[in-house]
Order: sequence, then C-alpha cells, then structure tokens
Amino acid sequence: MKATENIEHYNLVIIGAGPIGLACAIKAKEAGLSYLIVEKGCLVNSLYNYPQNMTFFSTSEKLEIGGVPFVSNNPKPTRAEALEYYRRVANKFELKIHLFEEVLAVNKIAAHSFNIQTTKRHYTSENVVVATGFYDIPALLNIPGENLPKVMHYYKDPHFYAMQNLVVIGASNSSVDAALECYRKGANVTMVVRGAEIGQRVKYWVRPDIENRIAEGSIKVYFNSHLKAIEAQKVVIDTPEGEVIIANDFVLALTGYQPDFSFLEKIGIQLSDDDKRYPQHQTATMQSNQEGIYLAGVVCGGMDTHLWFIENSRIHADFIVADILRKQEM
Repeated sequence: MKATENIEHYNLVIIGAGPIGLACAIKAKEAGLSYLIVEKGCLVNSLYNYPQNMTFFSTSEKLEIGGVPFVSNNPKPTRAEALEYYRRVANKFELKIHLFEEVLAVNKIAAHSFNIQTTKRHYTSENVVVATGFYDIPALLNIPGENLPKVMHYYKDPHFYAMQNLVVIGASNSSVDAALECYRKGANVTMVVRGAEIGQRVKYWVRPDIENRIAEGSIKVYFNSHLKAIEAQKVVIDTPEGEVIIANDFVLALTGYQPDFSFLEKIGIQLSDDDKRYPQHQTATMQSNQEGIYLAGVVCGGMDTHLWFIENSRIHADFIVADILRKQEM
C-alpha cells in the first residue's frame, strides 16, 4: 500500500451483494452509518447463477428487504423476478456497491479498525460483515473423471442436454428440477441417489411429478448408489446389485455447495471441529469470534446450507446494526 494512496474509510464494509448483504446496507444507511458493499461478481451473484427457470420455495413477501414490496406474477417468484426485484431495491436506496471486486484480505490494524484489501484497492473500516453465501464452491465427488469437460456442477438451462444421455447426481430440489426439465427437453435422464428415496426437502408440488416419472420409467434412477467413475462416453455406477455401466454424454453433479471456509479461516473465523464446520458467532449479535467481524445469511450455517434462507436471515441485518450502534454509544 502506497503512502500517498487515498484510503476510503467506512463504519461498515459488507462483503457480498446478495439479498442479505443488501439488507445490511439498507439498515446501515437508515442508521446513519457509512458503509460499502464489495462484491466479487454481479449484483446478487448467486441468484444470477441459479438455473434460468428456477422457482423459489418461498413466497415473494418472505424475500422482501427494506420494506419494499416484492410483487410477483406467480404464487412462487421466479429467478428473473428476483433479479429484477433486488436490482430495483439497490437502486431505490442508492446503495453504495462496488461490483466485480473481490476481497482478498481483512486485517485488523487497530482495536476498532480493519484494513480490507481487494483486487482493486484498499479500504479501512471499523466493522466488517461477511455475507458471502455458499454457492461459489461445489462439493466435489472426488472420483476419477470428475475433471472431464462433460461434468457440470452448475445447471443453467435444459436445452443444452436435449437428445443426450444425462446423469444427474443427487435428489435435492436442484437435482430433481434439472432431471425433470431435461427429460422434458428430450434428454435420456438417469438419476444416481445415495439415499433410498427422493430428498425430503424437495418442493411439495414437484415431488409427485418426479415420483411419477420414475414410476413410469421415463426417468431411470439408482437409489442407494453412487457414481464410481466417469469416462468420456460412459459412467460406472456402484449399486446394491453391483457395478452398472451406462452410456453417458454429460454428468450434472448437483451434490451441493459450501461456504468459502478458507477465506473465513484466513480472516480469523473459528470453525467447529466436526464435519458441519459452523463458523463461530453470537446468535444475538451475529458477531464472530473476531470482534468487529460479523456473519450474515447462509454463511452462518457452515455445511448445513439448508439452515438459513433469505426469509429467516433477513433479521441478521437488524442484529448487526443494533450491535454496532450499541458499541458506538459506549
């Protein structure tokens, strides 16, 4: 850092421009705090990378932030409607956001001051909120062939898989949606599921559809099974009846995602010793084990990425800003 560099200072720097990061910024602005959102991708980057035809489980009012009504044309809003809504919210509040700027380091330089280094510049701030979500890092299979170009960990649009032999791994909402959409666009779909049935958290209005398609044989499924190896034109499936080899053009490995644990550890956040890897924080304030660094949104759940959603983590913004204001009054 050059001595002549002009360093911007804020009461609060928020890492992540997802819905909860935006909610934190709105609360900070309403409280008269200076703030900045820094986002390594586009606005609500995770939502942007969701499948194009995705429908939310939550109703629109449960996705609202800042008291701005979310009007949807559907009982459950779509990805496109959510992108439009959060962009309008950001514009309405004239939020200070730096997009396509990744935070590289957060270093404490004094009792109540952090230096935030990004890919473009440095900032200083009295407080930091990590609202980075979990969608950027897929949970890998760690099997031979996973690095082949035919293997995808993200699903966008079913047309790409038309007339192809497609394996979909998993039985979550994302896996089921992909299997059904691709089947209806003419893909030959085979699902590989570790458990004995379709996931319990699959949307209730979708479950009968996938179960009926499996029952009639339109979508093939191997339960209590896992993919053992991926090759250029086939895959090997380990099933209760032994190995099965089937022709294959593409694999959708929708096996879940995880927070950026390496970044959390890099900035001093302690994680639980078990496989859940919960980031340490106080539930009443959302402050982590590092004083002045707060956690917000789904990142708080570690590997249990189903614990926190937009609808039940919006309140994190209230907790965080209230704690910052409390400290300022001391």
